[in-house]
Amino acid sequence: MIQTITLQRVLPRVFRGSENEPPVSCSEVWMRDEVTFSRPGSYLVEAESGTGKSSLCSFIYGARTDYDGRILMDGVDIATFGIGRWCELRCRALAYLPQEMRLFPELTAIDNILIKNRLTDYRTEAEIRAMLDRLELGHKADTLAGLLSVGQQQRVAIIRALCQPFDFLLVDEPVSHLDARNNAAVAGMIAGEAAAREAAVIATSVGNKLSLEQYKLLRL
Repeated sequence: MIQTITLQRVLPRVFRGSENEPPVSCSEVWMRDEVTFSRPGSYLVEAESGTGKSSLCSFIYGARTDYDGRILMDGVDIATFGIGRWCELRCRALAYLPQEMRLFPELTAIDNILIKNRLTDYRTEAEIRAMLDRLELGHKADTLAGLLSVGQQQRVAIIRALCQPFDFLLVDEPVSHLDARNNAAVAGMIAGEAAAREAAVIATSVGNKLSLEQYKLLRL
């Protein structure tokens, strides 16, 4: 179980040499002495394109290491984690929805979710189908993901991210292709899942924001 994630003077290496210039100089995340995300809680990281919002999620998830500074989980530098520790964290503590969604187009919507769910058997198939129904995708459960609209794919990917245990949920532009009604439905599902687990949500946005009722805003 993870209680806190702390960034200490973290900076994507692509921004080296521009520490005193926008966007780094006015960022509330990059190059700050300490930025801490604690559970439970919700955080909205608002960014302009090209300021490193996807990099932030990738750094925390351990998918990329091209940054300066330190990222700590409960006080331990993630740079010291081995493969075994990362596998454990990604199965039990960290859930991640990348901006690209990364669905398998040749699999059905429900199979895309089940293939993730089998890692932990966190939910039953009936529960997953109920989640699809809640996001108005029940009739698309057995449709190939490649035949879904981008907004439908985004909702499938969100459900997939929620089909595992987590202390922190990282969602990179989770509603970029959704209208206000579907945004509210997704936000309600995410908030409910996070509250039930006493987890934290870290959501990034460029423009269309996840409609959470309460959150701390950070500008990247």
